[in-house]
Amino acid sequence: MRRIIDVIHDDHLQPGARLRQNQLADRLSVSRTPVRIALEMLAEEGFVQHEPNRGMMLTSIPPRVEKLETPSGDEDLLVAIARLRREGALPEQFAELELMRLTGRERTPVRQALIKLEGLGVIERRQGYGWQFFDPVRDARAREESYDFRQLIECAAILSPEFSLSVDWIESMRSRHEAIMTAPWTDTSSVTLFEMNAEFHLGISAASGNRYIKEAMHRQNQLRRLSNYNWQHGAARVAVTCREHLEILDRLERGENEVAAALMRRHLMGARGTSK
Repeated sequence: MRRIIDVIHDDHLQPGARLRQNQLADRLSVSRTPVRIALEMLAEEGFVQHEPNRGMMLTSIPPRVEKLETPSGDEDLLVAIARLRREGALPEQFAELELMRLTGRERTPVRQALIKLEGLGVIERRQGYGWQFFDPVRDARAREESYDFRQLIECAAILSPEFSLSVDWIESMRSRHEAIMTAPWTDTSSVTLFEMNAEFHLGISAASGNRYIKEAMHRQNQLRRLSNYNWQHGAARVAVTCREHLEILDRLERGENEVAAALMRRHLMGARGTSK
């Protein structure tokens, strides 16, 4: 929801503007499912109104979120699913009833969590029955290849002649990093951390002006999302990650892109070491 609010502010949308699911999904590089859920939440809060045959209309401007969002309530279940998958208790192909048994949760929250993961590109429905994961980064060699690939595309993105980041994006990202560094760490904080991390890397890739770099980074985020929801490296590593991101942002803001690219390479090499 926060990302849609950012679009409303960044594009200076006014009450009466149409919020089209397809356009927002393309803009945010996600499927329509999380966009639809976010718009429904905005409607419940009175900022958006559904008009028959015309879609969603902005009725008032929601305030921009400049701090960590309050957990939605399903994050503990997402972390539990990630842990079960990491430990091998949840196979690549599984049924909804199996997940209910393993988590001890009722059908409704389990189904909502599965729909959310489907919208994020983590799982897909199998033909006929059940679900299937998309998480090859559980394999050690695949993780190595992922970090090799990201060093290529993310450093190239920063050095692109078309590279451009908005001041608003930098400030929003900086405030979110500072907020997560000062907030108490809990098991479900890993979800907030990953989504912020994913937006940081995707935003820098998108700033290259190259759609293929952006699409490649979006796919990398999808592949690593579930394993990162079950954070294994403690709060100390969170602080390191945030400080390295902030240093990269500082360099980019000053136009020192070559230094920022070198810092990005070092950052990814360090993250690669913690993934082993």
